[in-house]
Amino acid sequence: MSPRRGLDLLTIVEEAAAIADEHGIQEVTLASLAQKLGVRSPSLYNHVSGLNGLRIELAVYGLKKLNIAISEALKDKTGDEAIHAIAAAYIAFARKHPGLYELTLRSPDADEAEYVAVAQQVVDLLVNTLSYYKLDHDQSIHIVRGFRSFLHGFASIEQKGGFGMPHAIDESLKITIQTYLNGLRQI
Repeated sequence: MSPRRGLDLLTIVEEAAAIADEHGIQEVTLASLAQKLGVRSPSLYNHVSGLNGLRIELAVYGLKKLNIAISEALKDKTGDEAIHAIAAAYIAFARKHPGLYELTLRSPDADEAEYVAVAQQVVDLLVNTLSYYKLDHDQSIHIVRGFRSFLHGFASIEQKGGFGMPHAIDESLKITIQTYLNGLRQI
């Protein structure tokens, strides 16, 4: 069966991302996506290998968008300014794309080549930014894991409405990132 004219992988992924961001990743099904696209579910199999294949495509798409957001935020920045820019871009991405963001968290399987490559680009971008601090490679990986964990915790608590105190959330992010950076200098 040939694909429907005008229906391509990018269109499918963008529509699935819109569902994920608006209603949550659990609402992204082949049936809901087919309905939104005005096709029958089997038509999607011309472009994706089932729901798992679609989720992998969404993860790749999300990581590419996250990488672009971080790269744009980093322009002409180094050191602490760059780390603050990464944090702000990461949190902004999680706010704008909560469904896609959720899919960027899983570590890809070795046989998911494009996913592995895009995930590595994000890690490399962070490791390269940390080179300012004269860390060795292993230290940089540990710092990236900690930084990512911190940012994920912040994004998750915010998404669940856990920051109910009357203090500016972005100011909390800046202060906490600076505290993290102060600790980084002790390594």
